[in-house]
Amino acid sequence: MSTRPHTSNKPVKPSSKGFTTEAKKHLGQHFLHERGIIDKIVLAVNPQPGDRLVEIGPGQGAITFPLLDRHGELTVIEFDRDLIFPLTEAARAHGTLEVIHRDVLTVDFSAIAGEGQIRLVGNLPYNLSSPILFHALDHAAAIRDMVFMLQKEVVDRMAAGPGSKVYGRLGVMLQAYCHVTPLFDVPPGAFRPPPKVDSAVVRLVPRAPETIGIVDPGKFSAVVRDAFGQRRKTLRNALSNLCDAAAIEAAGVRPEARAEQIEVADFVRLANHLANAT
Repeated sequence: MSTRPHTSNKPVKPSSKGFTTEAKKHLGQHFLHERGIIDKIVLAVNPQPGDRLVEIGPGQGAITFPLLDRHGELTVIEFDRDLIFPLTEAARAHGTLEVIHRDVLTVDFSAIAGEGQIRLVGNLPYNLSSPILFHALDHAAAIRDMVFMLQKEVVDRMAAGPGSKVYGRLGVMLQAYCHVTPLFDVPPGAFRPPPKVDSAVVRLVPRAPETIGIVDPGKFSAVVRDAFGQRRKTLRNALSNLCDAAAIEAAGVRPEARAEQIEVADFVRLANHLANAT
């Protein structure tokens, strides 16, 4: 799935610091440059012999080249055509780099993993972070773990529990399929150009399939979506298109409760009850 590098008349000098290009606002690019943060991310990934590492959005190679130095091999997924050639050239001094020039939402992670599993890492574009996370969930069985940098607000939502103001659909969906662990915060000054928000690094480890316990993923997704679609409504009203109050109560969930009061396990139990009843 690798592509031929984009040719350029400008030579690129390999460097442990990567290379410099202008960030493209329409792609949501903010390039990481703070060495201390880079080192903490590489330490969090801690690549081991035999790992299949895949980086989403390598940008100027801030994480790419240190990972190559540690591991020797890396696959990257980069949408920006103008970054392909400098990445390929600069990587020669560090290790073997495979470049997939695609929109990450069209990349089949399961196909990349083959018979094994991949480890995902990346500084995700903030305007696409949720779609990328849900895309990864579709391939969770092929993914061993994920270490992502995201907008801190998104990481807070991912890890939030019932009762939190930011507990919602994203957190329930991710926590049903993964263990979610926030690792550390990243200030705006660690990027060039600096974003207007704080960032954070999070680790997601997909749960073993036999421990997830979701009978019908489509039904589960629909229940969670409708439950949080109108947060102020009780489950009795929010889920009226899917079931009645008696069905909610039969699953051991309170119909008068609101979505933000319900545990992830309760959403799973309710969705399974509805799936088994049809």
